[in-house]
Amino acid sequence: MATLGNNILVLMGGTAIAGTKSNEIQVDCETIEIASSTDQGWTHYLAGRKSWSLTVSWLLLANTDVRKALQVGSSVTIKFKGRGATDANGLSGSAIIRTCKISAVRGNIATGSFQFVGNGALS
Repeated sequence: MATLGNNILVLMGGTAIAGTKSNEIQVDCETIEIASSTDQGWTHYLAGRKSWSLTVSWLLLANTDVRKALQVGSSVTIKFKGRGATDANGLSGSAIIRTCKISAVRGNIATGSFQFVGNGALS
């Protein structure tokens, strides 16, 4: 997924409001422990529900007014696709902004990150 580093867009109300420069995507699947009638000595599992999240370091914003929209708890659409690619060649999903982290020290460049948690499937 390293090639997606510059190819993730954040949309609000159908309008692109930000893009990422670096990110970390995580997709998980819960596991459900089950018993086996033929193998009591080992643990067995079934695949359960899936979840996804995205952590990005700072966002490239489309305009300065959009900073007001990037608030914790807001819903956005995340699109994963190559620049210039059609939507059919990528993934998208609804997400909630879970965390906004800002580290600002006087005399230094401010840094920070946003964490998005998927709200439903990636499709």
